[in-house]
Amino acid sequence: MSKITEQIETIIQPVLDELNFELVDIEFTKEGRDRYLRISIDKEGGVDLNDCTLASEKISAAMDEADPIEQMYYLDVASPGAERPIKDDKAFRNAVNQPVFVTLYAPVEGAKEWLGVLQSVDDESVVIEVQVKSKKKQVEIPRNKIAKARHAVLI
Repeated sequence: MSKITEQIETIIQPVLDELNFELVDIEFTKEGRDRYLRISIDKEGGVDLNDCTLASEKISAAMDEADPIEQMYYLDVASPGAERPIKDDKAFRNAVNQPVFVTLYAPVEGAKEWLGVLQSVDDESVVIEVQVKSKKKQVEIPRNKIAKARHAVLI
C-alpha cells in the first residue's frame, strides 16, 4: 500500500466503521488526464447503490477536512464485485473453498498465473486445486510469490 492510500485509509476507516461497511480496497490512479480515487466497500449481504451513495457522501466530507491528495480527482465508491481482490490474511482465509485467480512475481511449476479453488491457507503458502486438462491437481504457492489475488468466476 502506498503512503497516500495509507493516509486515505486513516481518514476514511472511521467513516466506514460508523456505517458498518468493510473497506475492501483503495486505489488512486491516473487515467489519461484524470485521477481517480476508487474505494471498494462491502458489508454482510452486500452493498447496493444507496450504500455506495451514502458512503461516498460521508467519505467526501471526511476527505474535504484533511485531504492528502493535492491534485483534482474523481471519487468512486463501489462494491468490489464478484472478482473482489484478496489482499490480506483474513480475506485469504474467507476465500477457502472458493474460486480464486492469482498472479505471481515468479513462476511456480512453470506458471505465473493460477486459476482454481483455494483449498487451504497458512502463514507461508496457499494451496489451490487447479484443472489441468482432464485432471485436478493441487498447487502449493508460497505467499511471498503472490503479486495479486482475487476471487474468480469459474464457468
